[in-house]
Amino acid sequence: MATLFAREMKGIILAGGTGSRLYPATHVISKHLLPVYNKPMIYYPLSILMLAKITEVLIITNPQFINLYRDLLGDGSRFGISIKYAVQDKPRGIADAFMIGKEFIENDNVCLILGDNIFHGHQIPEVLQSARNQIEKSGGAMVFGYNVGNPSEYGVIQYDSAGNILSIEEKPANPKSDCAAVGIYMYDNDIINIVRDIGPSSRNELEITDVNEKYLQDRRLFLKMLGRGVAWFDAGNCDSLFKASAFVQNIEKRQGLKIACLEEVAYYMGYISRTELDKISQTTPKSKYGNYLSRIQEYS
Repeated sequence: MATLFAREMKGIILAGGTGSRLYPATHVISKHLLPVYNKPMIYYPLSILMLAKITEVLIITNPQFINLYRDLLGDGSRFGISIKYAVQDKPRGIADAFMIGKEFIENDNVCLILGDNIFHGHQIPEVLQSARNQIEKSGGAMVFGYNVGNPSEYGVIQYDSAGNILSIEEKPANPKSDCAAVGIYMYDNDIINIVRDIGPSSRNELEITDVNEKYLQDRRLFLKMLGRGVAWFDAGNCDSLFKASAFVQNIEKRQGLKIACLEEVAYYMGYISRTELDKISQTTPKSKYGNYLSRIQEYS
């Protein structure tokens, strides 16, 4: 059974892989450091973890890029959080993140987000915090669903009228619903033993689908739907990266507010003080981003 009442929920961002779908843009740089409009891609999943009140984060990436992430984000103290780093030397499946991060997770629950998944919507913090609270109180695992027009391109969640998950199928030819599983997952501390027990698939990878199937068999897999007011992008190819950038540009130009501004998120979540934010804005290079930091209080 799950270890309930864990001290907290920690976060893992999986930012490995070869980025082959974005070649040659990824020939000499990690996909997750490419810009989504005006910020590195990694800012977007990190902001989601911060909005979920997760303040201990592990970033898993390729060995040749790990120092670039350290240069960009440091130890997280700029944002009032803790960031650590680990290496995935070759792709071994999404669930490999839990084996790499088992010492980081220790006895806690964990939220895994894929580094190329981008979310935006005003109810996201409430949805994530509600899911986190449920895992902390009851254990189990939480997947997040999103209605799409082309479900056969995704992992498809079939559920009944009460919201209970009936099945999850990866890219089925005949989808049983239009609900896609997005790239964010929450698990209790049983996740480490489950991944160890299921072992590699026929592709020699640790499959997240196998992990979720195990929780489903034990009737401990739950679903949270992301509603119509939420935008989701899997920015793993050229078209989706372009669409995500255009979306961020349109929203920011229209509203005058930034998406995934980590310093702003840190300030409004209470991770840093107004004085600390002022110091950060004074040392940020002159730019539209720096000007925005100095004006954040105007939007309070």
